[in-house]
Amino acid sequence: MKDYLITEIVQGMLPYLDNAQLMRLREKLTECLSNKVVTDGSMVDNDTGTSNDAFVEMFIAAKKVEGCSERTLKYYQSTIVKALEQIDKHLTHITTEHLRKYLSDYQEVRGCSKANIDNIRRILSSFFAWLEEENYILKSPVRRIHKIKTAKMVKETYSDEALEHIRDNCTNIRDLAIIDLLASTGMRVGELVRLNRSDVDFESRECVVFGKGSKERPVYFDARTKIHLKNYLDSRTDENPALFVSIQHPHNRLQISGVEIRLRNMGRKLGITRVHPHKFRRTLATRAIDKGMPIEQVQQLLGHSKIDTTMEYAMVDQNNVKISHRKYIA
Repeated sequence: MKDYLITEIVQGMLPYLDNAQLMRLREKLTECLSNKVVTDGSMVDNDTGTSNDAFVEMFIAAKKVEGCSERTLKYYQSTIVKALEQIDKHLTHITTEHLRKYLSDYQEVRGCSKANIDNIRRILSSFFAWLEEENYILKSPVRRIHKIKTAKMVKETYSDEALEHIRDNCTNIRDLAIIDLLASTGMRVGELVRLNRSDVDFESRECVVFGKGSKERPVYFDARTKIHLKNYLDSRTDENPALFVSIQHPHNRLQISGVEIRLRNMGRKLGITRVHPHKFRRTLATRAIDKGMPIEQVQQLLGHSKIDTTMEYAMVDQNNVKISHRKYIA
């Protein structure tokens, strides 16, 4: 109870005292209450004037200003709200132990992977770090919860045969153009569906995409993609400015889910496992690295802010590692 009361007082003085003063205040309170008895009856409810929901809304607004997508914002909000509801305490009284127990219980009940749990930890860390930076709390309780080690899995890429098999079995020129554009540029599916016709420069064989963090970057496509994309656009009779639209009238802009469903159904029909848009991106990164493209250039091509992210995408062909070993070492 003493620790609870001391924390309550210190948190209430956050807007008025600096860190050194707050530490001195905590020391003095601990000293004064060392020989005192604090009972439940003397405790009062938390009265910060701001609810958990209000803090979450402020955090989401801050992340929105930073350029996070609506999809990311919804994921952040739902993850944080679930944790706060489960712990059932005002966030100024949430401790490291509360969060550790939440993560442990979450994994046990849901049976999810360590990678999933680490994603939740990362989001909670971002939230509480923001609260600390904004001086709403003295110290983030997530600081002592370290990154959860996860097994590194070698993710699949498309083989040359699989890519040709997919191309040969496209039932319309729109799908063929989509597959070629994903395969040759390595763009994200969200970037693909936001493209307009005016964004494509056929002479230079490039287009400008609007990626994560509201960043624009040029991507490049090959001659085959140029031909198939021009054939698709020439076949269109609608006036929609979107680069890709639905086949059925009224030909609305194609959405992410539409691309994902189309590719998944195609994969099932052809007996190819895990056919999805992101796999084209990983395949391009892997082949670029495998053929000697500098990792910094691959990073620019994919639009990654950190080179570590690029390294996770690029899985170098093990056969080439063996050849290099014989060339340089053996």
